[in-house]
Amino acid sequence: MKNFKRYMVTSALPYTNGPVHIGHLAGVYIPSDIYVRYLRLKGKDVLWVCGSDEHGVPITLKAKKEGISPQDVVDKYHKIIKKSFSELGISFDIYHRTSDKLHHKTASDFFEKLYKDGKFIEKTTEQYFDTEANQFLADRYITGTCPHCGNGEAYGDQCENCGTALSALELINPKSTISGSKPVKKETKHWYLALDKNEAFLKEWILEGHKEWKSNVYGQCKSWIDKGLLPRAVSRDLGWGVPVPVEGAEGKVLYVWFDAPIGYISATKALTPDWEKYWKDENTKLVHFIGKDNIVFHCIIFPTMLKEEGSYILPENVPANAFLNLEGAKISTSKNHAVWLHEYLEDFEDAQDVLRYTLTANAPETKDNNFTWKDFQDRNNNELVAIFGNFINRTAVLIQKYYEGKIPEAGEFTQEDKIVFEKISTYAENIGKSIENYRFREALASMMNIARLGNKYLADNEPWKIVKTNPERVKTIMYVSTQIAANLSIICEPFLPFTAQKLRKILNIEKFDINMTGNDNLISSSHIINKSTLLFRKIEDKEIEFQMEKLEKAKKKNEMKIVEPVKNNISFDDFQKTDIRTATILEAVKVKKTKKLLQLKVDTGIDIRTIVSGISEFYKPEEIIGKKVLIVINIEPVKLRGIMSEGMILMAKNPEGKLLFVQAEKDTENGSQVM
Repeated sequence: MKNFKRYMVTSALPYTNGPVHIGHLAGVYIPSDIYVRYLRLKGKDVLWVCGSDEHGVPITLKAKKEGISPQDVVDKYHKIIKKSFSELGISFDIYHRTSDKLHHKTASDFFEKLYKDGKFIEKTTEQYFDTEANQFLADRYITGTCPHCGNGEAYGDQCENCGTALSALELINPKSTISGSKPVKKETKHWYLALDKNEAFLKEWILEGHKEWKSNVYGQCKSWIDKGLLPRAVSRDLGWGVPVPVEGAEGKVLYVWFDAPIGYISATKALTPDWEKYWKDENTKLVHFIGKDNIVFHCIIFPTMLKEEGSYILPENVPANAFLNLEGAKISTSKNHAVWLHEYLEDFEDAQDVLRYTLTANAPETKDNNFTWKDFQDRNNNELVAIFGNFINRTAVLIQKYYEGKIPEAGEFTQEDKIVFEKISTYAENIGKSIENYRFREALASMMNIARLGNKYLADNEPWKIVKTNPERVKTIMYVSTQIAANLSIICEPFLPFTAQKLRKILNIEKFDINMTGNDNLISSSHIINKSTLLFRKIEDKEIEFQMEKLEKAKKKNEMKIVEPVKNNISFDDFQKTDIRTATILEAVKVKKTKKLLQLKVDTGIDIRTIVSGISEFYKPEEIIGKKVLIVINIEPVKLRGIMSEGMILMAKNPEGKLLFVQAEKDTENGSQVM
């Protein structure tokens, strides 16, 4: 394996059309933070960049929905996301943004280089156009049925159900998300990246050269390549984004998946004038942390862009995670079925590491996984509090009690003592290997095993029992326990940075290099530690109940918003043919041998007529006599269960499915026409 001089680490740029939720954290940001913190502890030269992805259709959709400008949207959510990342301890070297002038120039220059080198195919093709909105439809403005898995809510660029990259023209029954109408095809000119011409390169580079990649990443790449690659458009008809920097491209911008990954480069440029050695030196290891829905773009499209440009290195690894579900259901931003980071930090302001720990322990590393609030509580109370926190507290309290905070001098180590240090060294080595191979759950488990080792060591030796009979042995026991605690202060840093800081304060020590783990003299005898403080607090049932209630409220609120889609337009003349009148229900009886039908007699102001209505599940006959209702009076009569029905009562259906009367004012005369 090549020994790299430096590391360039990127994390997927989050869309600034909303806040960050736990799915984003588990999939991308916590794993990359662990990786980078570990490399820093190893003394490696590493840069970690990220930033807000502020272009693309999701931004314009959000702006349209909120009635504000796209710039207002990105400014609002950039601030929220950047602040919440910082408060969780996500330690980017820079958090940039793609609306920045430097990024616009970097992306434009990149495009121009490929354009001048003849790397693009320029062609006029048919694309979907919304005649009602009078605009071309970018991919995310189109939904339809995925031709691969049958998902009815696939987007024009990707099916989020099966992860397949699509073109809008592949969708079955496409629909505009702007007007709801069926789009038409219209000619437009765009520039395409020739993925097909790079197919042989990608086969050799990925399928032959990177068999060590995670199976889900390698498998998705292989599937895509095996199907045969096609040219991919790198421009869009849209008014928000980086303008295409060539003549004849008015009203066109760079496709967000051409623009966004260049954001890693522009962020590095903003960070350091030495940016090129991190992007153009073969001694640099480039690693992209992403979610599984971004695999194609980071493993196929962006590497092709870099290769065609000619001066950039290619990624050594793209450790993509799967998706995290919430309480057994898919996280949905539109339905507010999510745990938002900024809200979590308000509700659990002292528990950043609890979330980091739970999401790492339950990370969707190879397949989709599930977050539950009960598991969150159990991991905190039964693992962090009862194991990790308990060991540190007992150690610090006993040293204060027996030696007034001064680390005692150890006597001769027993075989048991020596085994403890050997195990710490083994665990530390395993943690390093696991992190370097992107197995963060495995690394976290080894870290917790050191805390378990400390707890067991104290429980087996029982210094509180033998302190009077064998005080010299107790000195050694407490010395060893302190060394375990000091090792934990190093090893837990990538996973639990706030805890590591608290622990170092208790131990009254500075930050160590991770290469020092397993050392039996991290803290020398006579060193004075501080009084113990609790590293973790117990999370109470009422706190979990509050979070579950919040999800339930969001679910009910979302259900209330569900409405039937708008039907196809009709002409005004067609509407004029409908004669709706006010009427009063005079009689009501249940139709025999039916569950739903009531036979009504109504006074229409013109005549007394019979109407059969399917409302008996919701109303008893005696409840509705005398009600003022609206009826369609000129609908063609129809025989129902042998009864001629001569009209139709207008009803509304609420979110629970109950039918409700659409009533007129009480003083409205029967026969009044609804205009």
